[in-house]
Amino acid sequence: MGEILGRKQRIKNSEWIEALAKIEQAVSRKELDQLVDKTVKEIKKKTRGKKAAYAWSGGKDSLVLGEICRMAGIASCVLVICNLEYKAFIEWVDAHKPPELSIINTGQDMKWLAAHPQMLFPQDSKYASMWFQIVQHRGQAKYYKENQLDMMLLGRRRADGNYVGRGDNIYTNNQGVTRYSPLSDWTHEQMLAYIHYHNLEMPPIYDWKNGYLCGTHPWPARQWTGSVENAWAEIYEIDGSIVTEAAEHIQSAKDFLDSLK
Repeated sequence: MGEILGRKQRIKNSEWIEALAKIEQAVSRKELDQLVDKTVKEIKKKTRGKKAAYAWSGGKDSLVLGEICRMAGIASCVLVICNLEYKAFIEWVDAHKPPELSIINTGQDMKWLAAHPQMLFPQDSKYASMWFQIVQHRGQAKYYKENQLDMMLLGRRRADGNYVGRGDNIYTNNQGVTRYSPLSDWTHEQMLAYIHYHNLEMPPIYDWKNGYLCGTHPWPARQWTGSVENAWAEIYEIDGSIVTEAAEHIQSAKDFLDSLK
């Protein structure tokens, strides 16, 4: 089994696309099937006797996580969104969501964004991580409590630089939420191999500029843009109606539209 890609998000978007095109050279179907079987067995062992569900974002890792969780007998899942999602992504979710999916909306909208300008197109990890805290983590904790879960399964992987726990891939946070990352040791290539061999359809985000770097996200959380101006240009190319609506609340969006005249 070979590795084409490096570690974390130092990888160029074009390298992700090239790796997917050549994935059979890196991971054989036999190797992947053995890994899947091992992972399913581990999930069954670690969730035995526990009420568990998984977090589904529609992103590549969560698509693989969802398939493997269902093989292990875990069907309940949650998607956390806000009111600042790409319309094309929500349409894709409606068409491809797992049957047992619950959706929680944490409510951030354009007025909220205008009142929190530091959250627009984060250029550093501090504010980028805050998006996960106020949307995904908050919504997942709500779902966890409401459904009286013992464990929430996530698609986090060490190769992405994600925290999965110390010494193991299970940990419990200060709020009493136990998170388990069964794909923690999967490589980028193994994830892409599953998507390839199982012909999974991914959301349109991966066809947009820097799709593999950005992953699924509310549009104001878009990273890797270089500047606010570049970010608006990228959003405009994806869905101009977002920028038009934003211009009613946010000066930089209005400035961008004015620059096009």
